Amino acid sequence: MAQEGHEELEDPEAKDQPIKVTLFERLPIGERNWLLPALRDETVGGVLLLIATVIALVWVNSPWGDSYIALSEVTIGPDFLHLNLTLAEWAADGLLAVFFFIAGVELRHELELGTLANPAKAAVPIAAAIGGMVVPAAFFVAINASTHSEHLQGWGIPMATDIAFALAVLAVVGRRLPVALRAFLLSLAVVDDLGAITVIAVFYSEGFIAWSFFVSLAALALYWVLQRERFSQWWVYVLLAVVAWVFMLNSGVHATVAGVLVGLLTRVRTDPGEEESPGARAEHKIRPVSAAICVPIFAFFAAGVDLRDANIIETIGSPVALGVIVGLVLGKPIGVVGTAWVMARFTKAKLSEDIRWRDVIAIGMLAGIGFTVSLLIAELAFPGDIEGTDAAKIGILLASVLAAGLATLVILSRNRYYAVLAAREERDEDHDGVPDVYQQEGRDDSAPPTGPQEDPPAVQ
Repeated sequence: MAQEGHEELEDPEAKDQPIKVTLFERLPIGERNWLLPALRDETVGGVLLLIATVIALVWVNSPWGDSYIALSEVTIGPDFLHLNLTLAEWAADGLLAVFFFIAGVELRHELELGTLANPAKAAVPIAAAIGGMVVPAAFFVAINASTHSEHLQGWGIPMATDIAFALAVLAVVGRRLPVALRAFLLSLAVVDDLGAITVIAVFYSEGFIAWSFFVSLAALALYWVLQRERFSQWWVYVLLAVVAWVFMLNSGVHATVAGVLVGLLTRVRTDPGEEESPGARAEHKIRPVSAAICVPIFAFFAAGVDLRDANIIETIGSPVALGVIVGLVLGKPIGVVGTAWVMARFTKAKLSEDIRWRDVIAIGMLAGIGFTVSLLIAELAFPGDIEGTDAAKIGILLASVLAAGLATLVILSRNRYYAVLAAREERDEDHDGVPDVYQQEGRDDSAPPTGPQEDPPAVQ
């Protein structure tokens, strides 16, 4: 019999059948130890991203706004292989390639060693991520098609989730959110990143040059072979990654595709006697650079929307901005939570005893914070169309704030309960660095912990 106050996913015709999967159960200790430092780095990056965004918006809309625009248009780099790019282009094509490299390593880790390694458990977060991409895109298309807008090509803008921005919100209002839910959010973002880079490569690349593309693929293939052969000279890998990036850039396919492919080709499983895999070593060295430098600089150049001569109300009411706002604020949680619920019912799964569906709704709302990649797609979707690009960016900024606010309300309503769970999961009375809940006699490493069965009294 289900305990009172907890929602169960039951099929009346299959009550006697065994439950196949428990969703959002306690992570194994190894995955937990990998996840928490990664989330902390992303949280710091999210704070810096917000600071960079505010600086850009204030600067471009100040009396000195023209100097911001002039800075964005400064061109540096050699003419050789078309590397004479503006600072804004270097940020979008170069610095974001580093960000997508980390996303590629994360994805390979999740697929081989993490929450996506078990097909039965991976089905729900993967489906939820896909639903969280398809539904927002459908909302954008519906709104723009119904108004006969000429900006249907912006359908990819509300598809992405910004994990750094979302974790920055959690750092302020949801520090006690269960680790399993934060892992679900990271899994969503990782699959989102793969979906976004696929969309960029297929739909937002132009002027395809086959020979340059195949040179890039050749560099990637050599990178993969050297990884398999356990070649250890790091500078060779850096050189191959740069070659892959340069020729991908010149092929007409967006250069960030090279970044995610290099990440996916980097080995994440340790060999016997090896302390860290190449993927782990690269991630530890490069993730702080990506979070603290690459993403904030990109946000600085991408988020500077000049509103000095704009009609804000009219811009927000445009089909592009409305499509982005509705897609992110409504489409994301509907797609994520709705698809997860349907998949859970289909697989006859149940929630962990400590998690409710309203907790999952909070994650769906956080997924509506679509910032970094959404800004990138906004620039790619409307080349030369300043009005469409600015409307999309205003929609992204406003939608991200709204999604963060709604998620905050749901999280705050549950924070006392999260504090009880966190105190139990983090208790380490023997001070050995391993939470005591993992050392309970007779308990499996991945089994859900015993603990509070009822919510604490609601916060008054």
